[in-house]
Amino acid sequence: MKASLEQIIGKEQSSITITNLNREQFDGPYHYHPELELTWIKSSVGKRYIGSDVSDYTHDDLVLVGSNTPHCWRSTKGNFGERAKAIVIQFNIGFLGTAITEVPEFQQIKSLMETLNGGVIIIGKTKERTISKMRSLTRYKGFDRLVKFIEILDDISRSKETTAINHFLAKTNHSTAENDRFQRIYTHIINNYQREMSLKEISDIANMTPPAFCRYFKNVARKTFTEVVLEFRINHACNLLKNTNLSISQICFDSGFGNLSYFNKTFKAKVEYSPLQYKKLFSN
Repeated sequence: MKASLEQIIGKEQSSITITNLNREQFDGPYHYHPELELTWIKSSVGKRYIGSDVSDYTHDDLVLVGSNTPHCWRSTKGNFGERAKAIVIQFNIGFLGTAITEVPEFQQIKSLMETLNGGVIIIGKTKERTISKMRSLTRYKGFDRLVKFIEILDDISRSKETTAINHFLAKTNHSTAENDRFQRIYTHIINNYQREMSLKEISDIANMTPPAFCRYFKNVARKTFTEVVLEFRINHACNLLKNTNLSISQICFDSGFGNLSYFNKTFKAKVEYSPLQYKKLFSN
């Protein structure tokens, strides 16, 4: 899976870009861009990666992703021939100019943008309204489209039907020279965090010596390579504990932990609950 910095605004003469996706499956790339992104999954099932957050997604998944937050959707194979479809709206909040700070009516949107970390999952009646408006947005052009989109943002910003996605990776804003290296490293982590990865292996991906890689990675991520991999594994385990009937042992090994005792100890240190206690929080 080859990832890249996406160049969004400029593809068309508009403050927002609307893309209708229709593919055999969603398979990456793990990417980032300065623009925020509102994504409605019309049909597909799989894993959603936002920063280091790992979650299952299914039909009608609706997420607002923050600026410069690495993300991707990856379909689960074997969906009986069903195509992966989505509507993606990408925009830079700068299209509102100084109005976002000076106009009282935009204060809710401003507050949402300021508190947005990795992103928010949108649910309930707000999701229904937003999806309906996204369906019709392509019928509008120019100023009318802009007004309709502001209505969407305002509705989301005022809603209580949102769940924060608080990813643990630093937001990404690299120079062009560093972008390719960042993408190679994080794409490799996404693809391999469920197994053991050696420092030499990941250093080779970055074309660096292990000591140089450790210094580079800590500077970029503000965490060590081991800490970031651990966060992916813990988030993966949390998702399985919430949404599956797998045993604690199965979840331990599926998440990339090679030792059950270490998994229990590490999970409790990070989450403040044991895996079993965490699982019971979400059981009916």
